[in-house]
Amino acid sequence: MKNEKLLLKGNDAVAEAAIRAGCTAYFGYPITPQNEIIAYMASHLLEKGRIFIQAESEVAAINMVYGAAAAGARAMTSSSSPGISLKQEGLSYAAGADIPLVVVNMVRGGPGLGSIAPSQSDYFQSTRGGGHGDYYCIVLAPKSVQECADLTYLAFDLADQYRIPVIVLADGMIGQMMEGVVLPPERSLEDLPKRDWTVGHNQNRASRHLTSLHLVPEELEEATKKRFRRYEEIAEKEVRFEIAGPGDADLTFVAYGTAARVAWGAKNLAEKEGLRLRVFRPITLWPFPSLELAEIAKTGKPILAVEMSLGQMVEDVRLAVLGKAPVHLLGHSGGVIPTEEEVFAEAKRILRK
Repeated sequence: MKNEKLLLKGNDAVAEAAIRAGCTAYFGYPITPQNEIIAYMASHLLEKGRIFIQAESEVAAINMVYGAAAAGARAMTSSSSPGISLKQEGLSYAAGADIPLVVVNMVRGGPGLGSIAPSQSDYFQSTRGGGHGDYYCIVLAPKSVQECADLTYLAFDLADQYRIPVIVLADGMIGQMMEGVVLPPERSLEDLPKRDWTVGHNQNRASRHLTSLHLVPEELEEATKKRFRRYEEIAEKEVRFEIAGPGDADLTFVAYGTAARVAWGAKNLAEKEGLRLRVFRPITLWPFPSLELAEIAKTGKPILAVEMSLGQMVEDVRLAVLGKAPVHLLGHSGGVIPTEEEVFAEAKRILRK
């Protein structure tokens, strides 16, 4: 039924949206808390006659994605924090060869093996490239099961449009929770964007070779500068964010994912006590909505970054604000989730200063 709302887990919404977006090849390796994505893909991709392979490792999986995408597939992998670390070399190669692909990271506590509880401590890894060299990935951060579907669907289009790896970055809570979701329409594979740059050859053109290798320093620099001009275009056109609360708020929360949901609850608690608080939620973590946050900072009123790490996103908040407003941090790590009451109490403490 058209526009039917279904009750789905976040991981299942990611997988179904990827299939509907035209994902033709998935390669992955199990790790909690994203295993439902692999299980869903194993069943439903194969039903459609598409490619699913459980690789022998995360390193193998990302390189299979690289190869399939270079050959023209809409390709994807998913993992969680330690597994994403193992994929960084392949991601760097894909960025350096301008290969579009989608990576989903359901973040767990770290560093190391850490825990299987939800965290946001992969922010630096995702927004600063993560592997070696000068590059970025587009990073999309859902706050709900609905956005798990919507942003995964979008990720494939952005990857193709800009020939760039796109990361869907969600904490493990988002992947495990169940909510109502209206799924996007299913794409016909015949209607997907045409790729005139893929590897291989036929009788109508010379063979093509995609690589990130440039042994002449000046050639590598020029290729990287050309890619950065594309990054500038992305930063101009693809910034996404959400604001909730009064324009003359006394304090602004900045948060994404589960932390944004908590900040929303704290804003609602404040309204009951007559306090005016606002939530600024980055949806694209790269490119970060710096200009929009800078406008808020012009009021000089305090900003409280709420995150499930001990201070990663707050660095981008400070760069955007540039000292025009005081920036505070409420952070937890290891899988601890802040509470609405805790966030509200911290906001009141700041306002009493």
